[in-house]
Amino acid sequence: MSDPSATETLDGAGWNERIIAEFRANAGYVRWSSEEEFAAGRPVPPRMPGFDERGMSLILVHHIGATTGRERISPLFFQPVGDGWAIFGTHGGSPRHPAWYHNLMANPRAAVEAGAERVPVVARLAQGAERERLWANEVAIVPKFAEFEAAAGRQVPVVVLERVQGEAP
Repeated sequence: MSDPSATETLDGAGWNERIIAEFRANAGYVRWSSEEEFAAGRPVPPRMPGFDERGMSLILVHHIGATTGRERISPLFFQPVGDGWAIFGTHGGSPRHPAWYHNLMANPRAAVEAGAERVPVVARLAQGAERERLWANEVAIVPKFAEFEAAAGRQVPVVVLERVQGEAP
């Protein structure tokens, strides 16, 4: 779900567009899929521990392609960090980092849609104790993320999106 190139093979180019439309129609929430809907290509996973009955609260991260220079939008799980957000490059357990991670590292100025709000942000890689704390908190909420990291054979990057004060989105 978090990487357009990874999801296109599962359900065509419309995967993220459907999540984005549902996000915008439901104030930042996307409902859970049943096993049947998921098997049929609905792009939200079956229920995972750590999320409520409304579904999952996501953010939409607007970022610029490192190679193309085009704007991309990735719906992502997040953890609040102060007045910003932490996002996690699990890529579903893939050995590769997601495209959005490469894009944010190359072009850290981005924007976040949170509910109906659009906020300018700057991305930075969390490291050391900060990364460990954020990762441990996220794994406590979504234990599946620890499985993704083990399957990937790499340390999942944790990216902090910090609000840029006084700048229009």
